[in-house]
Amino acid sequence: MSQTTDGSIFEAVGGHDTFTRLVDVFYQHVDADAQLIAMYPDGHELEGAKQRLQMFLEQYFGGPSTYQEQRGHPRLRMRHFDYPIDFDARDRWLRCMRAALDDVSLPPLYDEMFWEYFQRAATAMVNTNPNIR
Repeated sequence: MSQTTDGSIFEAVGGHDTFTRLVDVFYQHVDADAQLIAMYPDGHELEGAKQRLQMFLEQYFGGPSTYQEQRGHPRLRMRHFDYPIDFDARDRWLRCMRAALDDVSLPPLYDEMFWEYFQRAATAMVNTNPNIR
């Protein structure tokens, strides 16, 4: 999903600065959500998480391949497996990301692309369902 007909999505939405703003605002909301922030192993120290998410998103949307170079294949489900993620956590994560997208104010086409990706990715991370035992 990294290319548009005129170049990368990364470039079309404003490049590194846009992704920096998106990730910063996202983590401001995560930090304010007691249940979400409790899932982060470093607690309120989010610099590492910010850097990893930004590198991943930039690469996913056609920017530099820094994430792959530094961390290898994303393997998102595997990397999140140790954290119990239920539908409530997914919804909380999505609320934080929706707020960040609203703050960044991408053009509608790109906002829709990002939002659809985030919804799919967040649902794919769910690894705990309290209704199944």
